[in-house]
Amino acid sequence: MNTMTHDSTQESTYTGRCFCGAVELTVTGEPVAMGYCHCDACRAWSAGPVNAFTLWKPDSVRITRGIEHIASFQKSEKSIRKWCQHCGGHLLTEHPLWGVVDVYAAIVPTLAFTPSLHVNYQETVLPMRDGLPKQQDIPADMGGTGALLPE
Repeated sequence: MNTMTHDSTQESTYTGRCFCGAVELTVTGEPVAMGYCHCDACRAWSAGPVNAFTLWKPDSVRITRGIEHIASFQKSEKSIRKWCQHCGGHLLTEHPLWGVVDVYAAIVPTLAFTPSLHVNYQETVLPMRDGLPKQQDIPADMGGTGALLPE
């Protein structure tokens, strides 16, 4: 069951799960950022032309069920990708260099996905005309050039 709690004294909590439901997680508060990644690694991992991300501080993400079913793979120092060993359902990517966790937008269906930017747009295979800033790579405060590309 996907839930969302919201009142004036509590932070919002959103529940997500893998494809089969063996692994469940919660994210609490608000994401640091939401957007689209167009890099080759995200495209290959997601099996899609673009990855919708929600970035959270690590202490806002909690595995609430099935931690023993989680497998991981680290291709580079930038990303540790995690999925359910039962169904192969993707869960999240830890980004230790940037101090954030990407919980894939699709597994948190009650979170209103409101993207604010595109990253790694120089690698896009699906140009998107949506009026959002198109970062050539990643924002400067994350170690990128901060350069913007035209739509």
